[in-house]
Amino acid sequence: HNSSKRCREQADWSKDVQAYIWTEIVRRKIMNQAELLKYKELKEADLLYQYLDELTLNDETQREGHAAKVYFNALFGKSFSREQDNPVNAALNYGYAILLSTVNREILSLGYITQLGLNHCNQFNPYNLGSDLMEPLRGFIDEIVINLMPTEFNRDIKLSLIELLSKDVKINDTIQTFSAAVRIYCKSVFDALRVQAANEIRFIEYEL
Repeated sequence: HNSSKRCREQADWSKDVQAYIWTEIVRRKIMNQAELLKYKELKEADLLYQYLDELTLNDETQREGHAAKVYFNALFGKSFSREQDNPVNAALNYGYAILLSTVNREILSLGYITQLGLNHCNQFNPYNLGSDLMEPLRGFIDEIVINLMPTEFNRDIKLSLIELLSKDVKINDTIQTFSAAVRIYCKSVFDALRVQAANEIRFIEYEL
């Protein structure tokens, strides 16, 4: 009912506010990657925790990229690359597509548009904002795929990934289905953006 207001609000997000929120998204993404490696008793988790301490505003030191390389090599082996054509990457890509679709649905339902992102700004990507917000959620897909370690990409693998949407997860000390948790998460990001934007306006008024 208020999508026009939300779109105007989204278009007015300042670079500083976007940088702050994007940094927190990256922080949570690396934290979730580290937690999964720790759960799998992989020593590379320590390096990812170190990257968290080195994270700067807007991830100018590219800790996200360094963490991704360490993370995927730890999970799938040093010879693994996300560019390879194999069942593991097919499963990851399918799962990430499910995540993106789920996040996009919540973005739209909350009145925002998917084209205007925080960090992603590809003119040919109609889902820049969804691509931003899904980043901390990728670990849910990664865990399913590492547990399955598919030797072929088939219907059973697809169903295992789709079932994530109805599984129970814990968020804000409550148990929710994954789909419901995604909505709570997306709303929290937009709430944070509004708070940061309001604080920025108050700071400018004070300075004036």
